[in-house]
Amino acid sequence: MKVFVRIVKESTLFALSAALANKMRTLLTLLGITIGIFSIILVFSVLDGLERQVRNSINALGENVVYIQKWPWVFDGEFPWWRYVNRPVPHMRELPEILRRAQTVEAAAFMASRAQTVEYGANSIQNASLVGVSEDYDRVRILDIAQGRYLSDDELERGTNVVVIGIEIAEALFGEQEPLGRYIRFFGRDAQVVGVFQQEGTATFGESHDDWIVAPLLYINRFANVNDEAMNPQILVSARPGIANEEMISELTGIMRAIRRLRPAEEDNFALNQTSLIAKQTDSLFAAISLAGWIIGGFSILVGGFGIANIMFVSVRERTSIIGIQKALGAKRFFILFQFLFESVLLSLMGGLVGLLLALGATAVISQLANMDFNLTLGNVLLGINVSAIIGVVSGFMPAWAASRLDPVEAIRTTG
Repeated sequence: MKVFVRIVKESTLFALSAALANKMRTLLTLLGITIGIFSIILVFSVLDGLERQVRNSINALGENVVYIQKWPWVFDGEFPWWRYVNRPVPHMRELPEILRRAQTVEAAAFMASRAQTVEYGANSIQNASLVGVSEDYDRVRILDIAQGRYLSDDELERGTNVVVIGIEIAEALFGEQEPLGRYIRFFGRDAQVVGVFQQEGTATFGESHDDWIVAPLLYINRFANVNDEAMNPQILVSARPGIANEEMISELTGIMRAIRRLRPAEEDNFALNQTSLIAKQTDSLFAAISLAGWIIGGFSILVGGFGIANIMFVSVRERTSIIGIQKALGAKRFFILFQFLFESVLLSLMGGLVGLLLALGATAVISQLANMDFNLTLGNVLLGINVSAIIGVVSGFMPAWAASRLDPVEAIRTTG
């Protein structure tokens, strides 16, 4: 143990003295490692933040929810628009048929939306997301209410002029005022605010409830045809507990084909979308971006590794006589090998730590500019340190091996 501590101490002193004696050489040598670690860690930190946001958005759509729509979320091969453009959109009359026939369905709801100008007094919002929903929407989607309440079954069945709004809508229209009980105006009519959704944050897939105005579907249908394609109509279906999505999709396929009276030879004229389709695509996307990050940073690290190997060969040459004296005094090959190897790792870690500090600053700046959460996680910090250490070992092994194999007599005679 004492020998190990001695080796570490002497190697550290040698490395620091060599670095201070040749500041410019050390700086240029470590620049490659610094840039490489910075590139890799920055890419992975941003990637982790994006992945968290994407997966949170996907989870918000519901893992056990199937969306019956005109267009599929994921296309296989080339974009076959001609196969989908003439499809009919989901219709309100299909919802009760699904509920009547399905055995695997726990709840289902019809939803339609459009961009609409909404006003309160002198304040107005252009192109706000006005969403009409039927009964059981709150059983299909996860809804958190911060103030007030959600729409009641009676209000949904009768099409009462009440709404639940997102936090962004509340702030834009009411500012510091209490929104509950006040009336907002759209379609030239007034609707009372009965609730405010809990803040969800920006969504990557599907829109966040933060900028939604949710009203009874039948109320919206008085002023706009919710079955029109411009309203983006869709049916949301959730499975019973213990029922896999694949089983429910199989049943829904048969039900929808029967409702639309499709012959056996005809292809489906509807899409059954689920979050797993997006999850698979995002997995491939993030894997490709991760590979790109390794390639981008790998070239810089490779250059930095050659630089460290070069500086270590120079260090061995400059200290050849010292190595000879150490070996003449009884120093083992392992001692010399570890001494230079530790020095190489220390130099590489110095460059890696600088890269980590730069990545920390860059992620903080990007988080502020993009208004997203990009944190330098412990996993990424450990990754940067491990990569730096590995590069130090690989780059310094040959110079260290050469130093450990020197003949002590010939080494002492060397003047440098």
